Amino acid sequence: MKNLIKTKVYPVLMAFPMIMAVGCSDFLEEADPSNITADSYFKTAEHAESAVYSIYSSLRDVRGGSYGGSPWLMLEFATGLADSDLGQADNSNIIRNLTNTSDNAYGKAYWDSSYQGIANANLAIANIPGIEMDANEKNQLLGEARFLRAYYYYNLVRIFGSVPLLTDPIDLSSEDLYAPQAKVENIYSQIVEDLVEAESSGLPFNDATGKVTLGAVKSLLSSVYLTMAGYPLQKGDEYYQKAAEKAKEVIDSGEYDLFPSYGDLHDPEKNNIGENIFMVQYEAFVDPSNWQPLIIPYNMNISAYSEQTGAIYANQEFINSYDPDDKRVAEKEFYYTTYTSKFDRTDTIVLGGHFLYKHFDIVANLETASSDLNWDLIRYAEVLLIYAEASNEVSGPTPEAYNAINSIRTRAELPELSGLGKDQFREAVWKEKWHELSYENVTWFDMVRLRKALNVSTGDFEDFVGHEFAYGPTLTERELLFPIPTDELRNNVNLVQNPGY
Repeated sequence: MKNLIKTKVYPVLMAFPMIMAVGCSDFLEEADPSNITADSYFKTAEHAESAVYSIYSSLRDVRGGSYGGSPWLMLEFATGLADSDLGQADNSNIIRNLTNTSDNAYGKAYWDSSYQGIANANLAIANIPGIEMDANEKNQLLGEARFLRAYYYYNLVRIFGSVPLLTDPIDLSSEDLYAPQAKVENIYSQIVEDLVEAESSGLPFNDATGKVTLGAVKSLLSSVYLTMAGYPLQKGDEYYQKAAEKAKEVIDSGEYDLFPSYGDLHDPEKNNIGENIFMVQYEAFVDPSNWQPLIIPYNMNISAYSEQTGAIYANQEFINSYDPDDKRVAEKEFYYTTYTSKFDRTDTIVLGGHFLYKHFDIVANLETASSDLNWDLIRYAEVLLIYAEASNEVSGPTPEAYNAINSIRTRAELPELSGLGKDQFREAVWKEKWHELSYENVTWFDMVRLRKALNVSTGDFEDFVGHEFAYGPTLTERELLFPIPTDELRNNVNLVQNPGY
């Protein structure tokens, strides 16, 4: 069973968000928006539940798109590892060419959707404690809200750096309506505080409905600690230790495991189970996932979708950086280079590039043009690699660290690693992460926290600043952050643009 959330929300900071939740086939009717305020709404357990559902809805906002591209592509083109055949997607092209500006609609979508989610989380966290309802259910809902608020701030602080830190509901009379930017360290402190609170909220360790779980909380906390150990905070060994401990708690729980087949990663039947720790939820024909047209080659007529945009595919140079024997680059594992014609499924078309099979809904593309494939935000492979990296920084390559990385290499049909020094093991984990979590909105975040980038020609890691993409542009210090959107600077005079924009 899938727990799906739909929300109609009014602009952040302007009005109380109207909430409509969808759970299986049950619908909550939306009340007259002119009659609802926070004070009048938060009265029952159902109100609390629907308020928390509204927080989830912002997770979807950066995933969709068509011929104009999509916000999630922002984090992929910034790596220099993605190509596109979608010439009219200017927002993609200026990122890919490192000529990005504050007018880019992708950055605006990340900013708006994150603060929309934060606004809904703040309302829930402020008002649910006053509702008379089962105490365990109340605590769990507050845990979900705190996790989601932490997740949105984690994206904001990594993408934009110093941003306003709002933890209370805001309206037009609030002192924080035009809040200044908070220190990056203070934002991370709030993220950790929320996640630690969520850890003790009584959430189940695992849950196939798609809601936040204790496993998701600990997994995200391990990622946060890993980032805090690196740039920009550089908190070092203490936080590598914290990251390793949280990742180990997830591993030792026995609740998750790697899928035996890469095909399971894009099988809707495997949503919210197995390797999938936390996902954005979709349902075909009701609230379908909408990135399929982006990963289909441009007008090659292979899909039931009418829109086939070729918006993103892998650089050939990045594909060449894999070991030739790596199963992940075998046909229709992580990538696909051929597919059948929608006019004749016995006719195979050569596509001219390595497109993203790991996100490809087979049934939707062959038959329905409506996908219920969820999007992975946290999967178990990442937790294993967090553990391997963090524990190596503290203790060098231990047997447990080898087990973590080698379980991923074994699935890829690669030889197990052994006998490596600390520095060798570190770069082996980085490379495994680049190859395993490719095009999942992970790689750019790793580049920034490490200040390193993979040279796809040599296979070595080099400094972020000065790293040259395979197709020419060179990263500068400016690209360590994205620009604060122009509209936000106009609306809030207390904001200061990031350097170089």
